[in-house]
Amino acid sequence: MSKELSYRKIAELVECFEDQFASYKNGEYNETLTCRDFIDSFFKALGWDVDNENGNAECYREVIHEDKVRVGSATKAPDYSFRLSGGKRLFFVEAKKPSVDVKNEIQPAFQVRRYGWSAKLPVSIILHSPTIQLF
Repeated sequence: MSKELSYRKIAELVECFEDQFASYKNGEYNETLTCRDFIDSFFKALGWDVDNENGNAECYREVIHEDKVRVGSATKAPDYSFRLSGGKRLFFVEAKKPSVDVKNEIQPAFQVRRYGWSAKLPVSIILHSPTIQLF
């Protein structure tokens, strides 16, 4: 996908979100819908094979949904794990529904930082629609 087409697709996502802002910020619009409607499309526009359209075995997938990471004595599941071919993790993405205030609430930041720290990753991301917070 060309850079111009990627830009256009992301601009369409932002416009769609802005057009329906009130309904997306409603607490009933959930995390799964946020992922399906916006986050998956965002990363596809950036060239990631979010749906494993290439049919790769798990160890060769670019994106793992609900990956597993050991956090203390528990196993947790970041929403997305982005990887290089061969399974080397690059970063986690934790999705939140748009009604979650990721800028001011402590829990979302703590959650994604804990995932990244436990997996020894230099970057982890919280996404909710067109808003991105890097940690």
